[in-house]
Amino acid sequence: MVSRAWIVRYTGAASSTVARWYAQRDRQPKELRHPEVVCTVERMHYFDQQAVEAFWAAWQQDVGTGLLGVSGRRAGDGQGARGGGHSRAERERAVEIALKALRKAGGHRRGLAAELAREHGGVARSWQRAVAEARALYEQGQEPGSDPGA
Repeated sequence: MVSRAWIVRYTGAASSTVARWYAQRDRQPKELRHPEVVCTVERMHYFDQQAVEAFWAAWQQDVGTGLLGVSGRRAGDGQGARGGGHSRAERERAVEIALKALRKAGGHRRGLAAELAREHGGVARSWQRAVAEARALYEQGQEPGSDPGA
């Protein structure tokens, strides 16, 4: 018997991926289906080790180890808008606006992201990310889009 934590260590997949494999097992072909729970002890699920190893061998054969994201999520690099393109341009613009606001205020203040969301539109959470990125730049004395390692 093995736990989900063991499966994470064995496969190298993230715990969320292992949970998704189990949750979506009925959508997979039988040979690629994550094994069923054998027993539960204090809300911890345990699986048959041989069944897990067989599942993982079949998964590697069919999907490959470098494509773990194929397990049910859209493809991406896991880095959000850092990859460039239109969304990165929008993020850069938002970071510039947030950095300008930080400079004007002389530093960070509570509620800045919500204020920017109201003033410029968009989702408050996106502005929180932009403010966090701008705040890091502000504290380092850098400009948006510059390489922090340079």
